[in-house]
Amino acid sequence: MASFSLPKLCKITLFSLVWISMVAVAAASLQFRVGGKRGWTKPTGNESETYNEWATRNRFHVGDSLYFKYSNDSVLVVNHTSYTNCSESNPIIKFNDGDTVFQFDRYGFFYFISGEHDHCIAGQKLIVRVMVHPAISSPQPAPLPSPKEDGSDEGDDWGPFWGPPPQNSTIKLTVASYFMTALGGMLVIMYLLM
Repeated sequence: MASFSLPKLCKITLFSLVWISMVAVAAASLQFRVGGKRGWTKPTGNESETYNEWATRNRFHVGDSLYFKYSNDSVLVVNHTSYTNCSESNPIIKFNDGDTVFQFDRYGFFYFISGEHDHCIAGQKLIVRVMVHPAISSPQPAPLPSPKEDGSDEGDDWGPFWGPPPQNSTIKLTVASYFMTALGGMLVIMYLLM
């Protein structure tokens, strides 16, 4: 069996935690291929759905990304006004490499259009709404029992001196998931090193 010193074991454990955390975060993000097999192309009118119909069928979150596959075209990230008017004159970001991956770094709306004006007019444009991960809030404390009809506070009822119930210890599921992944990884590594 291998023998490790405590500092070396601490370094291995720290490295393992960092690595497992990075893998867990990467696994939580999704990449969506815009346009499916046909990619980011000018609509012909024979498509089964528009780009925006496709977007409404999906849930996008911060950290997810869109993959645009195209040729002889470009992808522009624009504001709402430029999206509505198919104006490619002042994009926020312009991509023209044919294989574009755009990662969402915030929640809210993102607007994409083709860099070819006639393509945009034909419907080669996309609105994506990136969802907010709502925090799981603790439930409100239960109301205190009402006093007896005669006004006395005696009997088997819980009196107000007990105070409100303790706060719920619920945490976000994702945080618990990351913690359990890291803990499981540490246990596997510790088992392998022992």
